Amino acid sequence: MKISLVSLCAVLVLSAFSVAQSSAVNAQPNTVLVGADGKCETAPDTALIQFNISTQADTAKDAYDQASKQAEATRQVLRANGIDPKTAEIGFFSVNPQYDWKNVKHKVIGYQVTTSVSLKLKDFSKIGPVTEQLADASVGESQSLSYTLDATEEAKGKAVADAYRRARASAQSLANASGRVLGELSYASVDTFENIRVLAPRTFHAKAAMTAQAPAPTEEFSPQNVTVTAHVNAVFSLK
Repeated sequence: MKISLVSLCAVLVLSAFSVAQSSAVNAQPNTVLVGADGKCETAPDTALIQFNISTQADTAKDAYDQASKQAEATRQVLRANGIDPKTAEIGFFSVNPQYDWKNVKHKVIGYQVTTSVSLKLKDFSKIGPVTEQLADASVGESQSLSYTLDATEEAKGKAVADAYRRARASAQSLANASGRVLGELSYASVDTFENIRVLAPRTFHAKAAMTAQAPAPTEEFSPQNVTVTAHVNAVFSLK
């Protein structure tokens, strides 16, 4: 017990020393340390359609065959809209027995085959036709649509620049208040965060009535912007 207490004290002393040493490095004389957040809001560049293919039959083979037919219907819809089926991604695939829980012996009464599919689209004009045709083909139990940003580098750069402008403005205010002149940047650290704000998924049930004359649920609406944020810590010299 005494050894553990001594060890704990040693760790605390070393930790305190490390903090003090770090502070000494970052807080040099005649410098000012500031931190600021910046952001960039931009339109999404990718639409993500997700849906499940789920079938149930008395035997595993029949359920598998039905799922295969739905998968082929999915591929036909994609090809009809100029989309390579290889761009659709499978999230998982499962074959599960279904039991009669009212029966003491828990007899198997069927099998369920389920697979999840996700499709990324850069051409937003294809969202309506694809979702409608998948529903008309009775593919999947439901569909969800969300928007995201794949090409984040430009947005990150703008967020960092915004954070730096804010940090320098704060440093300038401190220098003016203390009667000093703000000098050059001597140190900086940057953290960026991709706060992807997706459109709340809308569910399109395959059994819902959908007519060719009716516009798609997303027609004429704009996807919600994506926000990328950055935090900058900067050290400026003071003259």
